[in-house]
Amino acid sequence: MPKQPEQILEEQLVAQLQTQGYALVHVNNEQALVANLKQQLEKHNGIIFSIPEFDKVLNILSKGSVFEKAKTLREKQHIVRDDGTSLYFEFINTEFWCQNQYQVTHQVTMGGRDAVNGVSTYQNRYDVTLLINGLPLVQIELKRRGLELKEAFNQINRYQRHTFGAGAALYQYVQIFIISNGVNTKYYANNRNQSFKQTFYWADKNNKRLTNIVNGFTAAFLDPCHISKMICKYIVLTEANKVLMVLRPYQFYAVEALIEKVKNTGRDAINRVSTNGYIWHTTGSGKTLTSFKASQILTSLPQVKKVVFVVDRKDLDYQTTKEFNSFSKGSIDGTDNTKQLVQQFADDTKLIVTTIQKLNTAISKRQYLEKMEKLKDERIVFIFDECHRSQFGDTHARIKGFFYNIQMFGFTGTPIFADNAVKNDIGKRTTADLFGECLHKYVITDAIRDENVLKFSVEYVGRYKKKDGSGTDLDIEVEDIDTNELLESRERLEKIADYIIAQHNRKTQSREFTAMFCVSSVEALIRYYDILHKKKLAGQHNLKIATIYSYAANEEDADAQGFLPEELSIVEEPKVLYGLAAQSREKLDEYIGHYNQMFDTKYSTRDSESFYNYYNDISARVKNRQVDILLVVNMFLTGFDSKSLNTLYVDKNLKYHGLIQAYSRTNRILNEQKSQGNIVVFRNLKNATDEAIALFSNKEASEIILMKPYEEYVKKFDAAFEELLTITPTVDSVNDLPTEDDELAFVKAFRELMRLKNILTSFADFKWEHLTMPEQLFEDYKSKYLDLYDKTKGAEKEKVSILDDVDFELELIHRDDINVAYILQLLIKLQGKKSTDKEQLEKEIYAMLAGETTLRSKRELIERFIQENLPFIEDADDIPDAFDKYWNAEQQKAFNNLVTEEKLDPDKTEKVIETYLFAERKPLRDEVLELIQGPKPGILERKKTGERIIGKIVAFVETFINGMAGKE
Repeated sequence: MPKQPEQILEEQLVAQLQTQGYALVHVNNEQALVANLKQQLEKHNGIIFSIPEFDKVLNILSKGSVFEKAKTLREKQHIVRDDGTSLYFEFINTEFWCQNQYQVTHQVTMGGRDAVNGVSTYQNRYDVTLLINGLPLVQIELKRRGLELKEAFNQINRYQRHTFGAGAALYQYVQIFIISNGVNTKYYANNRNQSFKQTFYWADKNNKRLTNIVNGFTAAFLDPCHISKMICKYIVLTEANKVLMVLRPYQFYAVEALIEKVKNTGRDAINRVSTNGYIWHTTGSGKTLTSFKASQILTSLPQVKKVVFVVDRKDLDYQTTKEFNSFSKGSIDGTDNTKQLVQQFADDTKLIVTTIQKLNTAISKRQYLEKMEKLKDERIVFIFDECHRSQFGDTHARIKGFFYNIQMFGFTGTPIFADNAVKNDIGKRTTADLFGECLHKYVITDAIRDENVLKFSVEYVGRYKKKDGSGTDLDIEVEDIDTNELLESRERLEKIADYIIAQHNRKTQSREFTAMFCVSSVEALIRYYDILHKKKLAGQHNLKIATIYSYAANEEDADAQGFLPEELSIVEEPKVLYGLAAQSREKLDEYIGHYNQMFDTKYSTRDSESFYNYYNDISARVKNRQVDILLVVNMFLTGFDSKSLNTLYVDKNLKYHGLIQAYSRTNRILNEQKSQGNIVVFRNLKNATDEAIALFSNKEASEIILMKPYEEYVKKFDAAFEELLTITPTVDSVNDLPTEDDELAFVKAFRELMRLKNILTSFADFKWEHLTMPEQLFEDYKSKYLDLYDKTKGAEKEKVSILDDVDFELELIHRDDINVAYILQLLIKLQGKKSTDKEQLEKEIYAMLAGETTLRSKRELIERFIQENLPFIEDADDIPDAFDKYWNAEQQKAFNNLVTEEKLDPDKTEKVIETYLFAERKPLRDEVLELIQGPKPGILERKKTGERIIGKIVAFVETFINGMAGKE
């Protein structure tokens, strides 16, 4: 075929963009880019620049870093004209974002220069560029199907190093990058410091991904108005790190829904629709950025007097203020006390961050009422953080009763429904009762699928045997013995402490990560701490253990129900300390003394300020991996984010939102090494876990959210292997299966092994030695399995096979790292080997060709290359180029044979293959029959001929295009 797949995809994309309102412009180099920019800016602003005037414009554009240029893009501009008058203009209309000029160009060539001698050393050609008012604001890099998106990501990084900053450096104005291989497409902001993990799929409002660039993504994301809105409203210029951040789709939809609700308050009130609402975004999904962007946009609405962001703890007040100001320097002032809060209500402060306690004091205490009552009729928007925790007491009603013209919105990762509502003095109330409708939902299953949070690996540890002679001879799950005497017996706590000491390194990967241990009560915590400390003094472990706890009413009852009580503000509520029994407080002082010795600090419980500083210091040290295990009752189980924490030990009843919140301390994504959040439970919370998952996602979601213990999958795999051996005792016995029913039994048995192996390899502990089946034996059986697949899915058969409808689940076999590129690397190694080693490596290569699904169709061609071409290549470095030439020649030969044998029109056939490749749609029978030149087959032959041609087209794509990742 004359065209490369990337070129086909590029042409299809450019054609689609033109139908969406982009004008095609041919810009071959920087000179043409600058000339086009002048024309477009003149058109957009309704002016004409003289050459000296436009030089001044280019001078403005040339200054600063990518971050500073992003600011320049959004600011109103001014130059002095040739006649001395002032000229005001803009680079982009941010207020009415649809009112801009849109163009598309492709294959722009830019040259870079060596930083030392100024000689041109780099020549890069960019795939597709979207120009808005002539400036390159969106850059799209395409790869052919089968290549990893990371290659396109790395290529853009290379462009940033080599040529984006060359010449007029206009490509430093790119705001959004898009990378695609046709079927998978992601976007991200122009931030050179970010990793590939910070690239995102676009989705619709219901969180359904739109990944195909020509079949969904472009129509939605690259619509001119939408991409302009993303650039103008939904990119955050983060002051703290001087980088650009772009919102993810669920963040975008949440903010849009909230803004729409505020704008339509009048209409909603007339229609008796709630003017309030809540956002349900699962824990760990980036709620702070979402709430900041919502607050920022709301403060710009003329009808809104103030936006008040309300948190429920002082540490979150400080943390939110810090994070909001990191997004936009000076955007808010923290309120250290209620007097300062009341002053911010009275002055022209647009965005306020405060605690609910200070807000309650401001509208309740007589000394503040004179100032606050002046605001009763003002349009104020309240946004409540973690509204599942803070909004179920009297304060919510008091705020609603005090202000007459407010709107209230809540953010939560775990809403309160009828099932998980806890009764208080006011009765049982749900999040919907307090805030109205859910404006947008992004649940934990969505976040796991999008790789925004990790799965949980829950390990249930600890059973008790009843004494001999009891009614049943069964192991009893822990929670079935509900006596505190046994649950808090020293013998039990000792066993659990020993288990944690023995397993901690395995769970935290030799302390690369940290852990929390949550227990049922302050009394239980004291016992556990003393046991662990005594064992440390005895030399049984060297773990750094810290603890913190506070008083909360009815703590024992709360544990019995499995709900986490509302956490008290550790500064503003003296009873946090003074409610503790004297012994508990003395013990806490003792434990803080151990902490002081460990870290050379001087904290105590003598006053709330010192205790608050202790709280903050522990928080920082857990995040910095200086504390191995943090022992708690309720504190830190909600609202504490630490990416380095990967394990939670649980000896406490948890339920519904309390359970999900606690488990979610472990599931923040950090790196490849952190593969899951480990939950080690010393009570049987299985039913409680299943119920919580069903409530906050759906009843089928357990398999998405939870991983079973590793050992359980090992047992299942070994049992499945035994089953396989009863059907086919040896690899060769697969050849002798007498009937298709026997072949079907083998397929099902080996498919079950593949499924289990796929699960096992997701565990960091996985090793083949743990299994009774050797790895090589698995590979040998896999080759036979694929032989059966080839036989079933091969050429036309007169007889229908019972295997035709079996799903072989080949996606379980395919490994992205075993592809043609990998084979080429082995061939390069082959050249340098001695004859004996060469023979062994050749055998390994042939085994891989037989065992990898994407390589089997290429097997004959690659083997021929090894036998006929490889012996004549002297320099191993020449192998990739030689293979490319060989492959392209074979591909052209195969294409020619296909169109000749079936008498097809070559150009039309090429188009059909292009559509199949990039729209992920197999050609239809009528489509391929139209390709035939000359007489068409009769009615009786149409089906057979059509299916034969479709089979050959699919085989051609499988052989020459799929699985060729990294060949170039």
